Amino acid sequence: MKGEVTGSLFERRGKFTAILSYYDEDGKRRQKSVALGIPVKGGKRKAMARLEELKREFTLREPAKPKEESPLFADYLKDWLKIASTTIERTTRQSYEQLFKARLDPFFRSRKLKLCDVEPKHIRELHQSILDDGCNANTVIHYHALVRKALQYAVENDMIPSNPADRVARPRKGKYLASYYTKDELAALFEATKDDSMAVVIQLAAYYGLRRSEVLGIRWSAVDFQRGTVSINHKVTELTENGEHRLYTEDKLKTKSSFRTLPLFPATRKLLEEQREKQARYRAMFGKSYCREYIDYVCTDELGQLFQPNYVTNHFRVLLEQHGLRHIRFHDLRHSCATLLLSQNVPMKQIQDWLGHSTFSTTADIYSHLDFSSKQESAAAIAAAFAPPEPEQAEEQLGEVEEQNEAPGFSMTMGV
Repeated sequence: MKGEVTGSLFERRGKFTAILSYYDEDGKRRQKSVALGIPVKGGKRKAMARLEELKREFTLREPAKPKEESPLFADYLKDWLKIASTTIERTTRQSYEQLFKARLDPFFRSRKLKLCDVEPKHIRELHQSILDDGCNANTVIHYHALVRKALQYAVENDMIPSNPADRVARPRKGKYLASYYTKDELAALFEATKDDSMAVVIQLAAYYGLRRSEVLGIRWSAVDFQRGTVSINHKVTELTENGEHRLYTEDKLKTKSSFRTLPLFPATRKLLEEQREKQARYRAMFGKSYCREYIDYVCTDELGQLFQPNYVTNHFRVLLEQHGLRHIRFHDLRHSCATLLLSQNVPMKQIQDWLGHSTFSTTADIYSHLDFSSKQESAAAIAAAFAPPEPEQAEEQLGEVEEQNEAPGFSMTMGV
């Protein structure tokens, strides 16, 4: 390692990060970032001391491995995905694998880039290739996040000195405007699909604004007809592993806020009671052919089989086409529920609790443009502030002014 190791501090999310600068064995200037975890407020002296320690430690380190030992970045990404899979959700892992196969592997493998050779310009080229293919900024952000996370693991394990993705600006996230059905459109949907085996799935998702995994995860043991409640505490997901579709059922939702207990109301109580009666008839009708593995689940077909998530999405689209209904995604039933609540002047905070969002900002970001009632209140407040006073109020104000003018010390008179 040639030359003196230098360093500086900068703030990231309210805490100090150290940037070490040095020359590698080829005489090329390199940087390495180290998150110190020291708060910016009141922690500068401590951070400076830690920076000096890191500079001394880094000076004494063994020379970096030669470039020949650095793997191809495409191979590194593939290996990193296997390591990361043990610490992330199954659905996230599958999403990462799809991003890798769809674009990252062919993009970086065709360039034969080694891990140590990845530079900000390569990541910018990746961004531009995604945009050139007609994808939006949000897609770029997903790819950038994966690449950055993989590179950060390499930094933490001294495979590269710094993260080149940190020096690449992400595009601004586009605001998502959700599609939704009006009250009349939902009524038409319910009527058109009332005889379909998936009717209970559609209506529960719309009434409660449930995610697909949540509505499929509703169990009879979570429905309390006496207390009049239904608990959202279970989910059903589907993944493709080694070319095979696998169904997963688990008591693990998206966030802690996703666990919630909601009240039954006349429509949902009737819907659930009818579904329970249907299942009893089907069990008697099909006998041993009836599947009993999912006996506790509400959303099953005539043979007792649990609806698979991908089937729900695809069948919903077919139903809309068959009945000439406007196309929306199945997930848009959740947005339709939120929109109806807003139209009934339900406060945004209560909608957050109903939908199970982890933060208020999530709810506000998605639905604030639809909150017309709050805009009406603001308009009324502005109108009231600039409105001329009523005749009686004007006379009172004039009387007050005249009284002040008659008081000792005042020689000036005012007229209106």
